[in-house]
Amino acid sequence: MAQRDPVMASRAVAAIPAEGFQDTQALSLLALIDAGLGRKDDAIVEGRRAIELLPVSKDAVVGANALFYLSVIYSQLKEDNLAIEQLEKTAKLPCAFTSYGWLKLLPIFDPLRGNPRFEKIVVSLAPKE
Repeated sequence: MAQRDPVMASRAVAAIPAEGFQDTQALSLLALIDAGLGRKDDAIVEGRRAIELLPVSKDAVVGANALFYLSVIYSQLKEDNLAIEQLEKTAKLPCAFTSYGWLKLLPIFDPLRGNPRFEKIVVSLAPKE
């Protein structure tokens, strides 16, 4: 019963029509859900597809957010190096989610804490005095 709601959510998101901006968000959401359900291959394919549909070169904000979501997906799936690789990219972009506070406090990134590459990103985003 515990997985019933996420499975239903996954099906509902998968039914969203594919149309530009909405498709990128829907695919990112579906990928996050699938990662949470342990559907590693599906989650990675969907997360990467979201980036292909609306890359940073076409939309610096939404594309960057899709990269951030992919970092969360990789982190959930314990693909630490891939998660950090995406965060290294988004830390240089106008992504609303890649911020000092989010990286410092979100529990999803707990597995990355202590990794020198991750800590370097966090420090680079720290408020400047």
